Amino acid sequence: MSKTRYCNGLQCPKILWLDEHKRELRDESVQNKNIFITGNKVGDLAMGFYGEFCEVPYNDDKSVMIAETKRFLDKKTEIICEASFSFNGNFCSVDILRRRGGNFEITEVKSSTEVKPVYYDDVAYQYYVLSSCGINIKKTFIMHINNKYERNGNINLNSLFTARDCTKKIRSMQKDIAANIERLKKSAEEKNELNIDIGAHCFKPYECVYRTYCWKHIPENSIFDISGHALRQEKKLELYKKGIISYKQLLESAEKLNDKVRLQIETFVYKKPPLINKEAIRAFLDTLSRPLYFLDFETFQEAIPPFDGLRPFTQVPFQYSLHIQETPGAAPEHMEFLAKEKIDPREELAVRLCSDIPKNSCVLAYNMGFEKGRLKELADLLKNKGKKEIATHLMSIHSNIKDLMKPFQSRDYYSFELGGSYSIKTVLPALCPDDPELDYHKLDLIHNGNEAQSAYIELAEKSPEERERVRSALLAYCRLDTLAMVKILEKLREICD
Repeated sequence: MSKTRYCNGLQCPKILWLDEHKRELRDESVQNKNIFITGNKVGDLAMGFYGEFCEVPYNDDKSVMIAETKRFLDKKTEIICEASFSFNGNFCSVDILRRRGGNFEITEVKSSTEVKPVYYDDVAYQYYVLSSCGINIKKTFIMHINNKYERNGNINLNSLFTARDCTKKIRSMQKDIAANIERLKKSAEEKNELNIDIGAHCFKPYECVYRTYCWKHIPENSIFDISGHALRQEKKLELYKKGIISYKQLLESAEKLNDKVRLQIETFVYKKPPLINKEAIRAFLDTLSRPLYFLDFETFQEAIPPFDGLRPFTQVPFQYSLHIQETPGAAPEHMEFLAKEKIDPREELAVRLCSDIPKNSCVLAYNMGFEKGRLKELADLLKNKGKKEIATHLMSIHSNIKDLMKPFQSRDYYSFELGGSYSIKTVLPALCPDDPELDYHKLDLIHNGNEAQSAYIELAEKSPEERERVRSALLAYCRLDTLAMVKILEKLREICD
């Protein structure tokens, strides 16, 4: 039993049973690679929070880590990172173990900006193991990122991190730990698969890697496919417990349905033709002027601010794609920008954008709130640097953005293929199903924003050949986002002709 397995078991004991008996069924794709990378970076940096430290190197043989920890303890080492202990087969490594006289403090490091309930289970398990090994724990802390911190020069660890004393809470949980461990170990050793139905535990506190397996009895086009904007997950689970699973069952039930839910399921069940509000779509199209600039940003965010003026998890634009169309139906001109790796890309990107988009131009984005947010941040940055002309230009672009998502979000166009969604990745194949140029799956390396972010962050670590391939993939992906907007707008015009 490790602290990870302990917390997994508290979420759902079936996770431990499946890990033991059917581990090949794990769907590792549900685990966000970026979160894992961020956690390692934050953990490594936090080791120096209290000053000089000694680190226990990772080893698959946990007895080696335990022996190294004992060696540090015998030397009266003040701060040990990854201090490792085992009691009755229950193993844990402590992020930071700090000696305080004859006592010790545990500090668990998290890359989030708040303390989440699941973190207490993590620390409580560590407290139990160390106390059982004869380590006198005086205090326990959960250290997390301070989202108010703004970098200015070298990272200030005392400002970047916040350590919250959770000793009282952790001690109150100790009475249940031994029983929990025994119960979870027995669950994992059961001969037959545990009979645990699906529920909120499939998502909270983390999405389960066995969800695909445990949900195999749920048919396609079930209540769980209803848009989250229209029906909350809690309500879907409530319906499931009543035996209402399919769209048809929901329609035939006495449940009160809001307009968005009814539109989605009736359009699908009865195979209704697309709902088209031509008057509203024309009104939207009339707000656009030519030439039209189709804009999309790609950004990265890091827990540890890489550049001055940034806060943790600030969205930093490193790339944009721009399609420019002079007249409806005309072949668009394409322009693009992709920053060099390991530099602050913001000012260069802003200058290039202002050279590509004249003031007072009509700009089109999909889900414009994201682009407007980045433009405002860029304008503030340039203004603070004394470059008011560029800042003013950026705010001109900001003020003239229109949102191509609007006709779909307001359901002025809706077809059953949309499945209640109005994301561009859903709208595009619904409106342009047979255009091979618009297939994200055919792209090399990068198919979504998370992959683009990871690829850019890791770019400097690649060989020159790999770097060139990744950069080409980033450009192709971002280009497709704005080309998709061009195609979607053309379809809207065709619909209204």
